[in-house]
Amino acid sequence: MNLELQINGETARVEAGQHDTLLTVLRDQLQLQAAKRGCNQGVCGVCTVQVDGWPARACLSLAHGCAGAQVRTLEGLHHTPAMQALQRAFTEAGAFQCGFCTPGMLVAAEALLAREPAPDAAAVKAALSGNLCRCTGYLKIVEAVQAAAAALRQGASA
Repeated sequence: MNLELQINGETARVEAGQHDTLLTVLRDQLQLQAAKRGCNQGVCGVCTVQVDGWPARACLSLAHGCAGAQVRTLEGLHHTPAMQALQRAFTEAGAFQCGFCTPGMLVAAEALLAREPAPDAAAVKAALSGNLCRCTGYLKIVEAVQAAAAALRQGASA
């Protein structure tokens, strides 16, 4: 079936079956590769995208269920001030090792910073609770999100 989606601010016309996930459409049809295939059960968070500004698991989201919604992937958030601040902070803090979880973490963190400009550690942990990292132990990730928030408040996002 033909489907029209709003992806990263642009209209995408795709073919999607009734049970096709948003992740399948993003990766296989639109070649947007930042959202990864991980557990495919909504547990790991590597497929995290934003749907109407909220983090969502693309592997559990049916493509047809996203019609009419604004879907943002890391590719579409790349140039926002918050994402630039987050990427810089993650790099400076050494908040990633293998990098597999990083796109999902960044997308979830960007959604948090859009709602909460000064999150405490508990708020960051809650916002990222659905994103698993097997390498870092999370401390540097939490610190990086808070550092990015501070940089944004000071106007040093780029």
